[in-house]
Amino acid sequence: MKHQIFIKMRLKNLLAIALIIGSSYSTQGQEKENFVKKIAKKVFSSDSSNNRSSSFMALPAVAYAQETGFEYGIASTYNFYLDKNDINSKTSNINLIATLTTKSQKKINITSDIWTKNNEYHILTDIRLRDWPFNYYGIGNDTWQKDQDNIEQTLYRIKVDVEKKITKKLYIGLNTNYDNYKFKDLEPGGIYDISNIIGKEGGQFLAFGASALYDSRDVTTYSSKGFYGRLKYAYSPNIFGKENFIGSLTEVDLRGYYPIQEKLIIAAQGVYRGTFGKNTPIYVMRDLGGDMTMRGYYLGRYKDNNYITAQAELRYRFHPRLGVVGFLGTGSTFSKTQSPRLVPSYGLGGRYFFSLEHKTSIRLDYAFGEKRPGEQRQSGFYLSLSESF
Repeated sequence: MKHQIFIKMRLKNLLAIALIIGSSYSTQGQEKENFVKKIAKKVFSSDSSNNRSSSFMALPAVAYAQETGFEYGIASTYNFYLDKNDINSKTSNINLIATLTTKSQKKINITSDIWTKNNEYHILTDIRLRDWPFNYYGIGNDTWQKDQDNIEQTLYRIKVDVEKKITKKLYIGLNTNYDNYKFKDLEPGGIYDISNIIGKEGGQFLAFGASALYDSRDVTTYSSKGFYGRLKYAYSPNIFGKENFIGSLTEVDLRGYYPIQEKLIIAAQGVYRGTFGKNTPIYVMRDLGGDMTMRGYYLGRYKDNNYITAQAELRYRFHPRLGVVGFLGTGSTFSKTQSPRLVPSYGLGGRYFFSLEHKTSIRLDYAFGEKRPGEQRQSGFYLSLSESF
């Protein structure tokens, strides 16, 4: 799992400032060193010796947006091995983001990606508590900026996936997911108010499912070769009634990594997410955009029952601590009543590897999307921990 900070640049009403203050440390006993020299060594050294140590990084961030006011908080990641004696043990991580705003909004996200001893079990968790607004533009892939409607959102989420190793590269598992949403339209008379959608005031669902994972990557953080394929299915039964979601959720995530030479890698990913049910509430629809796929688009700029995307990156790590990336992609939301309309995503990025042991990085990307008639080209700046895929 990867943890991200997303900062969207909008000329009229959003100014974002990110302050990066990071430190990493080793949990192994070492000889006493001068504090400044020790930090400098950790930040700039090219020594990639494998001593099975853990690492920690924190990114304080300050931002401003019209709908939130000033935002302040912290995002951090902790990387470690559950079995330090096994050189084949995969990197585990725990990620946290916690922020507050001057308008009394707040969000806390805690995610983890854990590999147990001998990589016997793969455990994913996602816990979210969020009181945070979002922009609604309508349903489908032909919505317009002028229809933007600001919606207040409260979200409580608990997701747990547990997968067991069947062979060296194959895992099979079970998952459960509970989401509880509450919405409030802050602009009565807008597109949200007049749209014929289910779940306008929110809802909840509890889903149970299964997953299958095939993973031949050399490492899980900055992969240079191998293949990753994950299929996930979950069903939400009629537990809560009313307009709460009843139906199925499906995800397919395929990734490949191909080394051209030692420092140059091509990475590619294809993703499909689908929601199936007699009636689909807004809170289980699929969103295009964000900092992981279709960079350059506000998350939820296009929204519908299904979402498909493909992206590729050319990654050049010219120094153990530094790298650059060029990326491009395309994708679309769609449903039975609306065909896919593929839109572009492309941009450039820089990488700073704060942990050579775990090959984990700080990611800075600037991405561009489409330019619709009469609108400015969609774009976004992203400050993140770890790669997008």
